[in-house]
Amino acid sequence: MGHAAVYDARVAKSRAAKPIGPYSPVVRAGDWIIVSGQLGLKDGALVKGGVKAQTEQAIENLKGHLKTQGATLKDVRKTMCFLADMDTFTTFNEAYVAGFGDVRPARSTVGVAALPAGGAVEIEAWAWKPARKGGRR
Repeated sequence: MGHAAVYDARVAKSRAAKPIGPYSPVVRAGDWIIVSGQLGLKDGALVKGGVKAQTEQAIENLKGHLKTQGATLKDVRKTMCFLADMDTFTTFNEAYVAGFGDVRPARSTVGVAALPAGGAVEIEAWAWKPARKGGRR
């Protein structure tokens, strides 16, 4: 397969969150699975409850996309987190820790001026899950 990023059609058929823009929500590049930034969207709308609820939903969305590739949060090696308000960092962090459980990937968290759809948080993930020999997972 090489190292080209490959979009998997199983994603479109899954119950994982649908993208709100013209991009692939998850791709496989060799043994890496890259999940595009996930907002706290459910059924196309932001969940109510601010940064805590949106963080919980964003993690659920990550899980859904990882599952399409046979991966789980335990396979995540790096997350990139974006907050629309850094004053919510403590609340975000508590929800993130609860959502990831004992898993502690490397992480960056940055404050941004705004997020799509008026979101409070967005989480991107990189997971390492070796592809099966003889083909894609």
